[in-house]
Amino acid sequence: MSALAPVLEGYFTQRLAQRRASRHTIAAYRDAFTLLLRFAQQRLRKPPASLDLADLNAALIGAFLDDLEHTRGNGVATRNLRLTAVDSFFSYAALRCPEHAAVIQQVLAIPTKRPDCTTVTFLTHTETDALLASPDPTSPLGRRDHLLLLVAVETGLRVSELTALTCGDATPGPAAVVHCHGKGRKQRSTPLTATTARALQAWIRERDAQPTDPLFPTRFGGHLSTDAVADLLDKHVATAARTCPSIGAKRVTPHTLRHTTAMNLLHAGVDTSVIALWLGHATTKSTQPYLHADLKLKEQALARTAPNRAARARFQPDDELLAFLEHL
Repeated sequence: MSALAPVLEGYFTQRLAQRRASRHTIAAYRDAFTLLLRFAQQRLRKPPASLDLADLNAALIGAFLDDLEHTRGNGVATRNLRLTAVDSFFSYAALRCPEHAAVIQQVLAIPTKRPDCTTVTFLTHTETDALLASPDPTSPLGRRDHLLLLVAVETGLRVSELTALTCGDATPGPAAVVHCHGKGRKQRSTPLTATTARALQAWIRERDAQPTDPLFPTRFGGHLSTDAVADLLDKHVATAARTCPSIGAKRVTPHTLRHTTAMNLLHAGVDTSVIALWLGHATTKSTQPYLHADLKLKEQALARTAPNRAARARFQPDDELLAFLEHL
């Protein structure tokens, strides 16, 4: 094996383990290096096990990032995420391979790309109602899908947080909440309405489920995958579009439901700092795009700051000398 292979193995088995990286982080970094090594193999005509650390220079990394955008069609956020994985590895390699310090320094100097400001897509109340009404309530899978969509819109959980929920994470009672293990190993609790809490209780009783069982299981009782959630959402959006055509014109993803939660809270007058805590954001910076997306709030602000429409008379000086100075 080359110098790259043992360092890369040590990074995944030691460095990430020492930092207690989440399984989502490990999976994302693994995918980043799988793509990078395959790109390097194609570009350099060398198998990944024979690559040296010097082969992954700044020029190759830059070409890889461009390939992600222009060939694979990845967005800027995905490009920057792949670069984050590369930076993390090369920071580790700097301590293990000082002889490659120049190459490592050049790679670490590659800047992240600034993303374009895109408009946040969210569902209106009418579109949300149509989506929630689309699953078939007479079938177990239909009731599962309805509850999954309801909890997603009400709590704003990430799709990975939704699929990881167990029956024990849903706490019934007057102050019903759902507990989740979020991004960055953060745990948070999100309140549920009484209606949703009762529906979840009935769902758990119907299945005679144990606390460790998945809250939204597959046909075989396992946890749904994120791709499965995206597929069932596409199916129900298509059904909802028959009665609500506007939802069919939108690109609705599981994250759109999260955006919808944030916009509902914003319309209810909830402060952005509270919304950030609700969604599990590290700072309020991630919540700012919702303010830009809310045209209603902008219109209300415009109404409050509209200038007085009263006609203004032109200034007339009251003295000949002042008139002379006015016309200079």
